[in-house]
Amino acid sequence: MSGATKIDDVYSAIEEGARLLDVSCSRDDVWPILTAYEGALAQAVLVLSMASGENHTGELDYTITVPLGEPDPYALALSKGFTAATDHPVGSLLSDIRERCPVRGYAVDCGVTGGFKKTYAFFPLDDLQGLAKLAAIPSMPRSLAENSEAFARHGLGDNVTMVGIDYQHRTMNVYLGKFGPECLEPKTVVSMLEEIGLPEPSEQMLEFIRKAFSIYITINWDSPKVDRICFAVITQDAMELPSRIDPEIAHFAKSAPHAYDGDRILVYGSTVAPGGEYYKLGSYYQMPPDTFKLLQTHDAIQDK
Repeated sequence: MSGATKIDDVYSAIEEGARLLDVSCSRDDVWPILTAYEGALAQAVLVLSMASGENHTGELDYTITVPLGEPDPYALALSKGFTAATDHPVGSLLSDIRERCPVRGYAVDCGVTGGFKKTYAFFPLDDLQGLAKLAAIPSMPRSLAENSEAFARHGLGDNVTMVGIDYQHRTMNVYLGKFGPECLEPKTVVSMLEEIGLPEPSEQMLEFIRKAFSIYITINWDSPKVDRICFAVITQDAMELPSRIDPEIAHFAKSAPHAYDGDRILVYGSTVAPGGEYYKLGSYYQMPPDTFKLLQTHDAIQDK
């Protein structure tokens, strides 16, 4: 569009993504957040995300990476009134992590209907963090310590690539990566899920999990249990398993806007929770060249 700014472009993409999901998108809700993080937009990785299932529809999330040189993403959200200050440990976790661990960058996660939701902290890929080290952070949910040995027994004790902090739900995510294929064998996955108190996935999900490049868990401050676990698969195939079994995911996978040449880069998440299993989809809208090169290390991403 003539005279368009980066915010215009990003907002248009978010609006288009919301329309694909029949989700109401208000400029008054989204524009202030884009303006607050405007300094990061030009070089940010931008992802549009949705989830399937009756309890997860009606929302489009958008994720924006924020480099170290920009203002603290949580402090900025507080100053803009996107989230309320709190005495709960969720409010101090990001700063506590930053004081004790190397951080290479951040991200924020927001919804077109839910507003500001999360911050993320990324660790250097050559200095992944251990679960035991993170569990010792004072504001960390104690459920991480309760379950860290179970993950370590399955080869995932020193594989933390990033964390996510959800201020609305007072939960957090711990992301595990750079693990061997043996960690994704069905017997290993079933054993690990049984140990942390989650149900066995379906056969089709276990087969899909074999392709995962990242595993992340959701925990909270009120329970010693793992809330849920997600296995993420990166691909350029819009008709991967979740799309074949869920028309809404298929529609979004084939139609989500993207601002780079070639096929969309997609991340499917197969999620196991106490109440059953469901799928998520993240579609990369914007991707700086360095990020694309990094993603090309995955066999599913081709240079097209």
